[in-house]
Amino acid sequence: MAFDKIDRAIMDKLQKDGRISNAALAEAVGLSESACLRRVKRLQGDGIITHTAAHLDAARIGLPGNVFVRVSLQEQTEENLARFEEAVRDVPEVMECYLMSGDVDYMMRVVVRDAADYERVHNRLTGLTGVARIHSGFALRTVLKRSRLPLPGD
Repeated sequence: MAFDKIDRAIMDKLQKDGRISNAALAEAVGLSESACLRRVKRLQGDGIITHTAAHLDAARIGLPGNVFVRVSLQEQTEENLARFEEAVRDVPEVMECYLMSGDVDYMMRVVVRDAADYERVHNRLTGLTGVARIHSGFALRTVLKRSRLPLPGD
């Protein structure tokens, strides 16, 4: 999808501050408030802007651990993949889950309090339908974490 300079400016501003008022956004991108609101609504309607959320500091709310989990299923049938994907949505500690190519079926990022907490989550994950193996690695520290996507034309 092609975006013009104003669309990119709107997306950039909203990625930096999702709580910016429409008036402030319009001024920042050089549009009237009504024209700016129409553009934002179009970007939402087209599924480009999917939601607005607050980013919480996981460590400050008691979840300092990131565990990267690689999951292999017993069989890679459409039915097994669908059942696993539905079940993993019910594990709140799983923050991201990706279907992978290569030597594992899924890669996930899981947040936990500590190793004992991860053991609890690990036991839940190994009990999901079709799971054959799980390999886990604890992140020692976060080097880079972005929430802003690079925009076309940047």
